[in-house]
Amino acid sequence: MQYKNLGRSGLKVSQLSYGAWVTFGNQLDVKEAKSILQCCRDNGVNFFDNAEVYANGRAEEIMGQAIKELGWKRSDPVISTKIFWGGQGPNDKGLSRKHIIEGTKNSLKRLDMEYVDVLYCHRPDIMTPIEETVRAMNYVIDKGWAYYWGTSEWSAQQITEAWAVAERLDLVGPIVEQPEYNLLSRHKVELEYLPLYNNYGIGLTTWSPLASGVLTGKYNSGNIPPDSRFALENYKNLASRSLIDDVLKKVNGLKPIAEELGVPLSQLAIAWCASNPNVSSVITGATKESQVSLIICSYARKFSFFQEIKLNSKYR
Repeated sequence: MQYKNLGRSGLKVSQLSYGAWVTFGNQLDVKEAKSILQCCRDNGVNFFDNAEVYANGRAEEIMGQAIKELGWKRSDPVISTKIFWGGQGPNDKGLSRKHIIEGTKNSLKRLDMEYVDVLYCHRPDIMTPIEETVRAMNYVIDKGWAYYWGTSEWSAQQITEAWAVAERLDLVGPIVEQPEYNLLSRHKVELEYLPLYNNYGIGLTTWSPLASGVLTGKYNSGNIPPDSRFALENYKNLASRSLIDDVLKKVNGLKPIAEELGVPLSQLAIAWCASNPNVSSVITGATKESQVSLIICSYARKFSFFQEIKLNSKYR
């Protein structure tokens, strides 16, 4: 496994990481989570991502309990979580000082941890002044509840505004952004964020490298496998937006490239994301150890293949 600095920080994260979205609390409980997490770690993964909203907090509980039962030393894994959607009350969501502080404390309680390594603002909050959010995130860092903070699905302008506030007040700015990035979704990472990389040293921990499984090719027949995320009741709307003819045609067009390289389409898609120099870590998901083996273990064995993807303009 290769390790990269998270943006311009000194924190090192595995180039492939594991995220709890959809899986923990929806498809996996503690026993299965322990198996998946240990398989990831055995193959060099040190970065694990979560959020207060995943399975209404249950994902954090499962991850925390699984890590505790596995007996991991807390300083070994890099753990992140995200704050924005914490409940139904008027102050249980957003990026106010109140919710950031209370939401972080609640996340740490569910994780059964004293701190997370990275805390993200899960979405921008246009109803809260950015200065209030920047000050609150720095308060969390000063308390030792998080070591670094970042954003997720913010615009380049919003991140720039956050950094302007941080620099004016001599505070810590966001070091990382977590956007969707895959072969079907490229604009933000490759165009909109370009000024951020040099100006602020922003790193990326990207999510959905397989476009929720679409880039594996398993949906091209038009059928939805019963054990897939699109079969879950909460994700049927996502399926209806993703499984359209134009998208499936693009996926079919990628198959000859994967065949030429002699790798599964899923590996091609993940390798392509990881080859972007501004991506610190690609967040993957899996419900079975066999999927971890296919996605993560194969990466460790085939780093030269990833280098080929990075260097060959044919695959850009």
